[in-house]
Amino acid sequence: MCRVEELEWEMGAKSRIEKLKNVMVCRSRMKVWMMRGMTSVLVWTCVVQLMALEETWGPRLLKGWPSCFSHSDLSSSLQLPPAPPKLVLPPKRVYKNNGYLMISCNGGLNQMRAAICDMVAIARFLNVTLIVPELDKASFWADPSEFQDIFDIDHFIASLRDEVRILKELPPRLKTRVELGMFYSLPPVSWSNISYYLHQILPLVQKHKVVHLNKTDARLANNGLPLEIQKLRCRVNFNALRFTSQIEELGRRVVRILREKGPFLVLHLRYEMDMLAFSGCTHGCNDKEAEELTRMRYAYPWWKEKIIDSKVKRREGLCPLTPEETGLILSALGIDRNVQIYIAAGQIYGGERRMATLAAAFPNLVRKETLLEPSDLRFFQNHTSQMAALDYLVSLESDIFVPTYDGNMAKVVEGHRRFLGFKKTIQLDRRLLVNLVDEYKNGSLSWDEFSSTVKEAHAYRVGSPSRRVVIPDRPKEEDYFYSNPHECLQLLDEPL
Repeated sequence: MCRVEELEWEMGAKSRIEKLKNVMVCRSRMKVWMMRGMTSVLVWTCVVQLMALEETWGPRLLKGWPSCFSHSDLSSSLQLPPAPPKLVLPPKRVYKNNGYLMISCNGGLNQMRAAICDMVAIARFLNVTLIVPELDKASFWADPSEFQDIFDIDHFIASLRDEVRILKELPPRLKTRVELGMFYSLPPVSWSNISYYLHQILPLVQKHKVVHLNKTDARLANNGLPLEIQKLRCRVNFNALRFTSQIEELGRRVVRILREKGPFLVLHLRYEMDMLAFSGCTHGCNDKEAEELTRMRYAYPWWKEKIIDSKVKRREGLCPLTPEETGLILSALGIDRNVQIYIAAGQIYGGERRMATLAAAFPNLVRKETLLEPSDLRFFQNHTSQMAALDYLVSLESDIFVPTYDGNMAKVVEGHRRFLGFKKTIQLDRRLLVNLVDEYKNGSLSWDEFSSTVKEAHAYRVGSPSRRVVIPDRPKEEDYFYSNPHECLQLLDEPL
């Protein structure tokens, strides 16, 4: 009996040992498979990471490695947008801040553009912080545009950070003081040199912490300034004051449309109602129109000159050319009648009636309104400065630029075209031309005599390299800095 029990116990023990061995074998096999699985996951993770690194480190990694898919397969299945180019900013200029300068610009787009360049240069010289300029909203044009509606404000601030600190608005504490009227405001003296700002304006900034310059047109001299000031004015004008991307893109589209049909001339036909009323020039207008222009001149108190002799002013070359005179002069200069002429201007006074003679002589007259769809311009309507910005861009790109009056746009565009490589700008001698036109019309000159005289008079008035004419103590009569910033240009007699 005992023997039987012993045998049964031994057999049970052996069975339990066999089962235990089987369990241990299964567990060992499971561990092996788990190790293999984990190793596979780890390997594939490394492969994926290395392929990601290939994007960063280039073709040095994974070259020649076998793979079940290629890099081209991956890129074709997932198209990513190209990364924007990294903007390299100049290092910030570190200086002791003497205070804050606020400015309110006055005038049209190009008058304000030149003023902003002047004010940046002044802020840099005085070691103050400049607040982004406020644009004119109260003048004849009543344009509600803010700085950032016309110019790329972030580019403006960042591109000048190595020269001057520019803020979008005053720090909160100072902003509250300004809102309470605790600041000093004044119009700086016109055509001042830099010593005026150093000895008159800087002490005010140091005393009041915030100074507001409420007039900015022609407040810095054309000449007699340090070279670094002149070059900074150019840098602001040609680099920092970039239009918004919407304006730039629309400007490029207009130029593209024009270029598809060949060369084009931009005619800055300054014959709008406000220009005629301001200047008092009524040549070619009927009595009713002359009366209307006079009433308008008296309606604006900041237009100082009220009693104007239109005939005398025209003889002195101080009036914009009429559309009829312009057509004659372009023909006399030998401009091809079939060339595209882009009219860079607002509403021409007298409308189609006054444009008829010019259109007959040059049938390919176009404007932004005829080249673009109304939907393209809907956001620009009632924003004259934004519309002027479009004309500015097209004017820069034209084969020839012809202004009929030497206003702010004519001067600033002329200077910018010089900077772009002395692109052809015909500077019309209006004083000579109106007399020649009158002599031709009354029969004193034949067409050939008229044409040859016009050509001869303008042979060297095409925006070629030259130095500004300086007239001491008469800055209004000398060459304007922004029409010929020769300090920033490569003149023919200078080495590179």
